[in-house]
Amino acid sequence: MTISDEIVARLAAAADDVSALDLLRGVVSVPSVTGEEQAAADWVAERLRQITTEVQVDTFAPGRANTWARWSAGEPARSGRRGLVLASHLDTVHVRGWREHWAGTEREDPFAACVIDGAVWGRGTADCKAGVAVAIAALQQLRRAGLAPLAPVTTVFLADEESGEEGSGTSEGVRRAIEAARRGDQEISADLVIYGEPTTMRLFTSHMGFFIADVTLTGRSAYFGTPELGVDAVRAADDVLRALWAYGDDLATRPADPMIGSPGLLVTGITGGGFIAVPGECRISLIRKLTPDEDLDAARSELEQVIQRAVSDERIEVSTSYPATRDHAIGGTALVTDPNLDVVAELQRTVKQILPGRGDIAAGPYWSEGPFFERDLGIPTVYLAPGDISHCHTFDEHVPVADFLAAVAVYVRFIAEYCGVRDIADGADR
Repeated sequence: MTISDEIVARLAAAADDVSALDLLRGVVSVPSVTGEEQAAADWVAERLRQITTEVQVDTFAPGRANTWARWSAGEPARSGRRGLVLASHLDTVHVRGWREHWAGTEREDPFAACVIDGAVWGRGTADCKAGVAVAIAALQQLRRAGLAPLAPVTTVFLADEESGEEGSGTSEGVRRAIEAARRGDQEISADLVIYGEPTTMRLFTSHMGFFIADVTLTGRSAYFGTPELGVDAVRAADDVLRALWAYGDDLATRPADPMIGSPGLLVTGITGGGFIAVPGECRISLIRKLTPDEDLDAARSELEQVIQRAVSDERIEVSTSYPATRDHAIGGTALVTDPNLDVVAELQRTVKQILPGRGDIAAGPYWSEGPFFERDLGIPTVYLAPGDISHCHTFDEHVPVADFLAAVAVYVRFIAEYCGVRDIADGADR
């Protein structure tokens, strides 16, 4: 729906760049490495309670929590829409090595959220505290304008999206949120989920599927002077690595998805040996990229056959584990949202109106939690937020201030246009 010039003016007058930037810096300053999200969940809940009384913090393990909130003027039927979900994850990857890398500089503290050369620096700025802050800042601006959404806006800020820390990588936070929605404890009903992963303000309507595999080759260690008594696991690993690289080359020639590209395989690590002896164990880690047409179970079976065929020494034992359980027992399925949906087209128009040259439809070069919302709740999902995924998880993580503020403008305008608004003071629909 089109909003009036009066509403456009009220929203513009209510913009507060200093407050919005403080919000981003504030949430970045709260450490929330995967497994330690409680403080961040409480922090965002405190800000959301200044907007709406419907706020819940779901602590599901020591130090681990989601935050859910819902805000509407109370008559969503008047808008003709079911509303929006604004989702992001609260957790970040670790900060090991950050202080050493930036020692003696302004960036030394990974949680200082320092502003340098027009960008906010620190762990989680792009992935994805900016997505959290954009959503809250947009709602704050709407309230400062004296307006409330007719169709509800639900925020869902989640723990346990990242993987890499002990006990992480299972998407337990989003599982909890879906279960709460199904029970009716925390309503999640909408026409669209906007997930705040970094997209440089493009619309990611799809992303790859994936699984991570750890392949352990076990032989028998023996003193270096009597190598005939051992079974060399590193030598077996050489055969397996060659087979995996050949398999990856083959995958790259298979049919590509027009958005996501070709399937692929990347060996990410190898460990083994370390003693002056025949290495009795070696572990190879890899990640497999899947297109929407591929099945995870079939891909797992194919991988394991490649590995088994490569091991010529029958004394070598092979075991394969899949540590990154997501919406599938071994990994995550691909996301495909129809970019031609009316609600997606409306969002794209809003982005291009505020940010000419942005808002193009693209595919995310990552996996995130959109498939849960699509599959389990039937809500189309897109990713849209400031920040560039290429430097996330690195010592160079940052978000341009101008992009962040523009994203707030996009979100608040789209909420007003899509959900409709009501004047808080006089109760009149606008």
